[in-house]
Amino acid sequence: MISSQNQDNGTLFIVLVAITILLLLLVIVIVLFSVFMKRKNTLLIEKEQAKKRFEKEIAETQIEIREETLRNISWELHDNIGQLLTLAKIQTQNCGGSQKDLNEAAATIGKGLTEIRALSKLINPEALKNMSLPEAIDLELERFNRMAYLIPTLEISGTPITIDKKIQIIIFRILQELFTNTIKHSKATNLDVLIVYKNDTLHVIIKDNGVGFDYEAARAKNGIGLTNIETRVKLIGANIEYNSQLGEGTIINLTYKPQTV
Repeated sequence: MISSQNQDNGTLFIVLVAITILLLLLVIVIVLFSVFMKRKNTLLIEKEQAKKRFEKEIAETQIEIREETLRNISWELHDNIGQLLTLAKIQTQNCGGSQKDLNEAAATIGKGLTEIRALSKLINPEALKNMSLPEAIDLELERFNRMAYLIPTLEISGTPITIDKKIQIIIFRILQELFTNTIKHSKATNLDVLIVYKNDTLHVIIKDNGVGFDYEAARAKNGIGLTNIETRVKLIGANIEYNSQLGEGTIINLTYKPQTV
């Protein structure tokens, strides 16, 4: 009788211990799950905040680029297309009724209109969204060739990678600024552009045969342009390297690898 009671008590004790252990395990699981969810929610909030900061920086950069683009358009219209239309005006004034002179004036005006159309495509974000990066670069270089700024070449190798359209436009604007700097300051006669897609990475190599420049001196003298370019490059997670010496031309390497989510 006593032995049976002791056995029942022992069984009850084992059951209570088992229940206690199960309850402890349940509490531990609930605590761990709560910590996990809290951590997960914190990471999601941080990720969303980082995304918003990035989008804000992209928007601010697009505004800065738009202003820089407008300055370059002003230069293009004044120094180049303006010259074409001025020449056309002179040709019509001096033609004296000659059909040959009238044809030359018409051709000059037509050339000016072609450049305005090409320029309008290259400054329109919506038009750029419908182009690949190589197509936009090719259109820009063709324009340089028509305007006789210098002799450009474009070479493409590898399989194109997918790049977010906003990022692509920023990359193109960076390249536009680099090209413009080459035309304005380098006194180059040749501009070679190489686009390489390798290991899911975009490489753009720009080479000219101009006068070259001292990078540190350029940053110290008028570093705003270089600083803006490098800020935009850093924003999109890209990298840029300058290799230039006075009298020996310039080589610029721009590298971008899309961020994985």
